Amino acid sequence: MMHPIDYSIIVLYLLLLLFFGFIYRLKKEDNVSDLILGGRALTLPAFIASLVSTWYGGILGVGEYTYLYGISNWLVFGLPYYLAALLFAIFLAKKARQSKLLTIPERLAQTYDNKTALAGSVIIFLMTVPAAYILMLGVLCEQFFNIPFSIGVILGTIFSIIYLFMGGFKAVVRTDLFQFILMFIGFIILLSYVSINYGGFEFLRQNIPNQHFSWHGGNSGWYIAVWYVIALATLIEPAFFQRCYAAKNEKTARNGIFISIICWMFFDFLTTATGLYAKAILPNLTDPVASFPALAMEVLPVGLLGLFALALLSTIMSTVDSYSFLAASTFGNDIIPKLFKNSSDKIIFYTRVGLVFSTILAVMFALFFRSAIDIWHAFGSIGTPALLIPLFFSFVGRKRMSPKAAFSSIVFAGSLSFVWYCSKYFIESGEYFLQIQPIFPGLIISLLIFILSRKNRNLQL
Repeated sequence: MMHPIDYSIIVLYLLLLLFFGFIYRLKKEDNVSDLILGGRALTLPAFIASLVSTWYGGILGVGEYTYLYGISNWLVFGLPYYLAALLFAIFLAKKARQSKLLTIPERLAQTYDNKTALAGSVIIFLMTVPAAYILMLGVLCEQFFNIPFSIGVILGTIFSIIYLFMGGFKAVVRTDLFQFILMFIGFIILLSYVSINYGGFEFLRQNIPNQHFSWHGGNSGWYIAVWYVIALATLIEPAFFQRCYAAKNEKTARNGIFISIICWMFFDFLTTATGLYAKAILPNLTDPVASFPALAMEVLPVGLLGLFALALLSTIMSTVDSYSFLAASTFGNDIIPKLFKNSSDKIIFYTRVGLVFSTILAVMFALFFRSAIDIWHAFGSIGTPALLIPLFFSFVGRKRMSPKAAFSSIVFAGSLSFVWYCSKYFIESGEYFLQIQPIFPGLIISLLIFILSRKNRNLQL
């Protein structure tokens, strides 16, 4: 159990979050742009802090993977995402800011039609439901506070989103700035402490299986390759688009991503090294997803333990609030107005309804999957093939898909990947149909539709 001093540090942090929500609460005269994008006034430091902290919420999943497979974590959760983020910065950041839109579905509607935008909205809503991160909050509550997992999931979620009701995107950004600092401080503290007290690389080499220092970590090359395809989801990542839409100007959007990549590289070094120490010091953990909190509980003294717990909480909560808000704004701004007439004047209200709805879904998914990596794999394998080609080519290139082709691509590619994903539950071996990862059939269908539509703009599907 933690010391009262550690608990007091965490309580102070939670009170500060509520304070930020109150200070940056929406005013009566604020419009939808203020709610969703904070008035498009995001400066470079705020852009970097918000994007870095939001996109790294899967901290316990990183710890889980490093504990199980070693430095191959960097090849799975590091390198492919740096490359994808670089592509986004080069090809999409400037154009996204120039478009002056509020959301991704608005781009789909602008380029194709409302039917395509609605189909894309459903995919984006499901992809931004923060189930993996809410699961991690449950694990943290279980580890640090000895609270049952299911109750921890609910309590952690409430504290992560309550200030969103008051402040919208401005509250998200202000809390992200605070959480950005905490996440780096916490891991620097833990890594420094274990390296000083246990030893450096020689200690790791003597206490970790050699396989943990291999590029594959015991996984097949195909398994690792799949993550490079899943990383392409960055090109349809709502958090990236939202920050670019909200940026002060085009230069802020593009340079902000470049600098963010450097920040992620440094943080990946901290987390991967810390995960290796967890394996060396606690070699027999029954729940690898808890490797970071378990290591901290094992080695850190009073006070420092509270600060590290704060680092984990802030890293995860910064993502929970951002993705919850993205799901909510998609629900309120893009789904409801297209389903029901005369609802456009109640977008702020429906966004708050969407916040509650997406939170309930996230809790349900978290309790069902019980693995952050499984959640990322499932939603990435279905959402990426559905949206990648229609959305990417709505910004890049002159010849675009016809509206019918874009709609067909989203529906058919997403449906095929979903059915393929579910096939493992009906095959005795637990393998996917034909032992092919579900992301590939969906991408192939989407690519075929794109090629055919380029040849025939009136493609009927």
